[in-house]
Amino acid sequence: MSSAAEAAIVPLGRRERRRQEVRARIVEAAMRLFDAKGFAATTVAEICAAADVAEKTFFNHFASKPDMLREVARIELEILVDLIAEAGRRGGGATGSVRGRLELFFRLLADRVEAAGPMRRELLTELVHLAHEAGTGSAQARTLHGAFAALVRTGTAPGRGLAAETAVDVVLGAFYALMLNWANIEGYPLRRRALAMARFLGDAIADAGRRRR
Repeated sequence: MSSAAEAAIVPLGRRERRRQEVRARIVEAAMRLFDAKGFAATTVAEICAAADVAEKTFFNHFASKPDMLREVARIELEILVDLIAEAGRRGGGATGSVRGRLELFFRLLADRVEAAGPMRRELLTELVHLAHEAGTGSAQARTLHGAFAALVRTGTAPGRGLAAETAVDVVLGAFYALMLNWANIEGYPLRRRALAMARFLGDAIADAGRRRR
């Protein structure tokens, strides 16, 4: 490669890195404000002030505040997938019980939701919509489905008990219901309901497996 070509590539790489740094700063500022004030009460001007960027810069990265919320939700979805994987590892993997892994996941989920506080409600609702909006064909839905499959399938051998796909669908449905209930019902006891759901689903999957043996 000629020195002229190299000179042309290096500045472009720097510009892209700078663009990504600014974008990340906007998202981080928005998440802090959403936690403090909620999505609806937070303005684009406040996000720009917190991120130390001009409003024009904000709109160079995001078409609107709802568009930026989807980016925040995408990041939260990645964190959620990591949380599911952590529950699988700490729950004993293939040697642990489905109930134990589900309880651990929902406990970790409740910890994160409660730490964020009630102002995170809009974000959680958007996360569920993002993961589910395009059905099982969307990249987000496939990612979440695959993470739960790894958590559940290690305890459900093919052809025994609940079919693996059915078990995953049931757990996914429970997760969606819990998140939407917490986001929309004031005072919803997320931790208590989540742990009860984990025990119920874990026992149901294990019991179905025993009856099919």
